[in-house]
Amino acid sequence: MPELPVVNQPPHRCGALLDHVTRRIRLRSESVLTPLGLRPRHLVALTVLRDLGGCSQQDLAKTLEMDSTNVVGLLNDLESANLIERRRSPADRRRHIVELTDVGLKQLVKAEFALAAVEDEVLGALDKDQRETLYTLLYQAAGHAEPAGCVDAAHAVEDC
Repeated sequence: MPELPVVNQPPHRCGALLDHVTRRIRLRSESVLTPLGLRPRHLVALTVLRDLGGCSQQDLAKTLEMDSTNVVGLLNDLESANLIERRRSPADRRRHIVELTDVGLKQLVKAEFALAAVEDEVLGALDKDQRETLYTLLYQAAGHAEPAGCVDAAHAVEDC
């Protein structure tokens, strides 16, 4: 039987570590979003609507990479909480334009503030430069070019 090579140190693999950090952030995020009546998918939709200044339901489905039927359910949740408003497009009456309400914007800001605290908790061992580097690397790994950057923890969720 051939002898196995002796390896002093195995190569670093990030998958399990990323999964662990992601799980910690996800669990803490869900615990701070729940009292606000939000789920992570709600937060993503509200963020997209804020960043785009509103959009059609169809464009939102494409951006979120969700089936349009599932987007309707998501928007029903948000509309019943008065976080978004759907109205007919004046240019094309067959389409609905979706926009954040003032209540939705305020709820999004509260959620981002709470999530910044979660990020501070989970990534507390990293200084500002290390967090910037982590963000840049994750952004690149996600298939993006140059990141906009995160200025500080209070804006981390908003900018990232």
